[in-house]
Amino acid sequence: MKIAVLGAGNMGVSFSKSFLKYELIKPANLHLITRKKEKIQKISEEFPNAKVSSFDEVSEIDADLVIIAVKPQDFQFVAENLSFKFNESQMLLSIMAGIKIEKIQNLLHHKKVVRAMPNSPTLLGMGITGYTSAEGISFTDLIQIERLLNSTGRSVYLEDENLLDSVTALSGSGPAYFYYIVDAMIKAGSEMGIDENLSKLFVKQTMLGAYHLINNSDKNLEELIKDVASKGGTTEAALKTFEEKELKNILRKGILAAENRSRELSK
Repeated sequence: MKIAVLGAGNMGVSFSKSFLKYELIKPANLHLITRKKEKIQKISEEFPNAKVSSFDEVSEIDADLVIIAVKPQDFQFVAENLSFKFNESQMLLSIMAGIKIEKIQNLLHHKKVVRAMPNSPTLLGMGITGYTSAEGISFTDLIQIERLLNSTGRSVYLEDENLLDSVTALSGSGPAYFYYIVDAMIKAGSEMGIDENLSKLFVKQTMLGAYHLINNSDKNLEELIKDVASKGGTTEAALKTFEEKELKNILRKGILAAENRSRELSK
């Protein structure tokens, strides 16, 4: 299988590394294409056996799958200024946020489009990606796409493309919500007199341990909370304040605002 990555930025490079790590593609069958000529040398050093080009050097793409990984705000300009056309047999996989399949098809004059929404932990091979496809994509093609996506973490197929706006708000933006909470906890630790670096250690290890408990326990979240929050204790005092300030509701409203913004951008 031959793969070309149109837009060799962080996410495009990350996907490429995952494909090579799990030997899903041979280095010689990978073609990385960047808009920035000054990045060619660096990318070539990272992928010594792959082909690396700038956009204006490409007159045709010899690939079975082309990953569209340009920035969403740059997509229309890129699409209107490509110096080549895609052939009918090629599959296009978009990992651009907010750009609908129909728009990709219209601007690139190509029907075989799969759209995916990864998140930043993909950079470590621990991401989760929601994806959907245009009509007419074969089951065999989708299995092949899923195999590639799973090399970056996990993937979930969605029948309804509109759900990708929800996935964007939940998992695409999700890491930032956790960073926000972790930052608040670290700052609270510093306010209580704990050295900042030590506060970071306590909070990050607590987050890591809590994740593994969620993942490995048969108990639901409510039961896990009760295990920590003994009656009249310190945890109960914190949770009571969270409830009084409607923290859950605030987080819910924020996530719904992200979904709404994703839908606006899609239009």
